[in-house]
Amino acid sequence: MQFIDLKAQYEQSKVNINKRIADVLSHGQYIMGPEVHELEVKLAEYIGVKHAITCANGTDALQIALMTMGIGKGDAVIVPTFTFFASAEVIALSGATPIFIDSDLESFNLNASKLEATILHVLNCTDLNLKAIMAVDLFGQPADYEKINRLAIQYNLKVIEDAAQGFGGGISGKQAGCFGDIATTSFFPAKPLGCYGDGGAIFTDNDDYAELIRSIRLHGKGKDKYDNVRVGLNSRLDTLQAAILLEKLAIFPSELVRRNEVANLYSEYLSSQSDFILPTCRENTYSSWAQYSVQAVDKHRDIYIQRAQNKGIPTAVYYATCMHQQTVFKDINTAGLDLSNAEQIARSCFSLPMHPYLSDDEIEQVVTSLQNE
Repeated sequence: MQFIDLKAQYEQSKVNINKRIADVLSHGQYIMGPEVHELEVKLAEYIGVKHAITCANGTDALQIALMTMGIGKGDAVIVPTFTFFASAEVIALSGATPIFIDSDLESFNLNASKLEATILHVLNCTDLNLKAIMAVDLFGQPADYEKINRLAIQYNLKVIEDAAQGFGGGISGKQAGCFGDIATTSFFPAKPLGCYGDGGAIFTDNDDYAELIRSIRLHGKGKDKYDNVRVGLNSRLDTLQAAILLEKLAIFPSELVRRNEVANLYSEYLSSQSDFILPTCRENTYSSWAQYSVQAVDKHRDIYIQRAQNKGIPTAVYYATCMHQQTVFKDINTAGLDLSNAEQIARSCFSLPMHPYLSDDEIEQVVTSLQNE
């Protein structure tokens, strides 16, 4: 059994993917070829935004977002402490300071009920200039943007939606990737929509932001490639990856349906067991289930991981160390911030196989493997 079965997915679209690749090899426009523009148009239509701008990877997407907003030295950005390192890394790379916020125990996302207290902590207890909130759509479910955006407006903050795992999720019919002033995603192969290498995209309805993003991703380009009007990055999605993503985007809606069926079956099978806290979605919220992650309640998670391993079932632990516990961020003062939920999740959380090609029998095998031998 595969934790994420990319081979099964390739077999589903093998003919179309191979043709797309052959078309690129035939026209030879490997950088910013026609498939890149075609993909950007289709991504914008899917998300429901004016601008979708591809780039080299999800980390660059976040860094470009911060650069576009002019965030730098002396500034602060609120970001979950339970997340992948890149979310906090790019804030530090920009010269700003990440301010860590706790997680919600059920959704794993930024704890919106603690957001105002965190904002006030920065405003009242530091000399930093708070500029933005970076919310992460962790494991596939969009964060609580109703509360986040309301507070952002109240305190004149920008919102960056890190939808690297949330692509395909949504709230009340709106797609992840449309909830921030700028949103980003990653096309790393293991993501719900992934390519066969690195890739990313940036989404916005702001025309001025879009112009800056397009410039920054290409060395700060002005009217032509030898007119550099700002310092930028070399961050382009290559044409082969765009071609692959076009075919994977075509089957993505049906894959999302199956991902939710898999998640529902896991929850149905595990709901009678008191050993786990199961992931839940808020009302009117739809997850792309990048991961199906549970928290071990009484026993250490390694017991369950070992049980599964004994039966040939793969599992994974995501983010065993919170950002505020990372060596590189040890000098950031977290006094007065309650991060206990995130620390609990980091100790107890582990993820089960999740992809659209799991059979019902395989799901039952996974659940059975966790039970006492």
